[in-house]
Amino acid sequence: MKDYRKKLKRDVRVGKIGIGGNFPISIQSMTNTDTRDVSATVNQIIKLEEAGCEIVRVSTPDIESAKAIKAIKEHVNIPIVADIHFDYKIAIEAIKNGADKVRLNPGNIGSAEKVLEVVKVAKEYCVPIRVGANSGSINKKYEHLPKIDALVESALDEVRILEKAGFCDIVISLKSSDVLETVQANRKIHALVDYPLHIGVTEAGTLYNSLIKSSSALGTLLLEGIGDTIRISIAGDPINEVITAKKLLTFLKIRKGVDVVACPTCARTNFDVEEVALEVEKFLSNIEEDITVSVLGCVVNGVGEAKDSDVGIAGVKDGIAVFYKGEIIGTYQKEKAFEILKEKIELIIKERRGDK
Repeated sequence: MKDYRKKLKRDVRVGKIGIGGNFPISIQSMTNTDTRDVSATVNQIIKLEEAGCEIVRVSTPDIESAKAIKAIKEHVNIPIVADIHFDYKIAIEAIKNGADKVRLNPGNIGSAEKVLEVVKVAKEYCVPIRVGANSGSINKKYEHLPKIDALVESALDEVRILEKAGFCDIVISLKSSDVLETVQANRKIHALVDYPLHIGVTEAGTLYNSLIKSSSALGTLLLEGIGDTIRISIAGDPINEVITAKKLLTFLKIRKGVDVVACPTCARTNFDVEEVALEVEKFLSNIEEDITVSVLGCVVNGVGEAKDSDVGIAGVKDGIAVFYKGEIIGTYQKEKAFEILKEKIELIIKERRGDK
């Protein structure tokens, strides 16, 4: 797959996942459960992992939440990142209880001595630290600067605090709720440091707003070789974050995946294109092969529209026509058409993997 990153960055290890260097771009999300509720948090993480999440962040507003990480890790497989604010003792407790990375801003946890305490434990447990800034946490001494410069300088201040303490196992994140600010700030920090970058649009909003904002910003950055791990922030169910991130990386040809091509609906359609396309997407969601599937509401353009697809279906008056490698292989009722569609996709996968 393509990797647009132009220069080799440092890398860090977050549990079994590598970020930066030659490691593939990873997908992150965050739970919205009370971390102290171990059962609810575990259940949500398992669902996120099944959807394709590779690193998950949990809120740790207190010591009890930090201690809960130990119990959570007994039931999940993906790395856990502890989200820390203000209290350095929570960061230390989270690391000791198995957090694979901590997210904090050294500048807001107090004195240099407190930062040193966190660094000491992070070094002992080989746990990286994510630092940075977003549009809501700019250092006051940089408020007079243009927003882009203020974001970058605020993040660099956090990095310098850790470097001064002898710690360089760092991931940097610069986020804004504004698309252009996010893009420009990450371009600038990318040119200045060789630390891995976590990219995303913060407070991107509900589904539609986030899809547009995040795709615009992250798509631009990734195609410029900027970004080593991503989160697409969406208000609501975090599963949507993972699904969207997977699709973005697939459509940018950064990782393998299925592309379901569906026609815009019109009066000629012989079935509900949206409903059928969503159903097809659902049963193909975990396939990690480059396969293009067409869902066409009619056969007006038929093989013409489907000729570049590996397999596809089109609505006809008496059922659903199935296309395979640009040719119609038959017309069937819906259940049978789906059955044959799945069979052909499995055949394509076996052929590409060299299976007999």
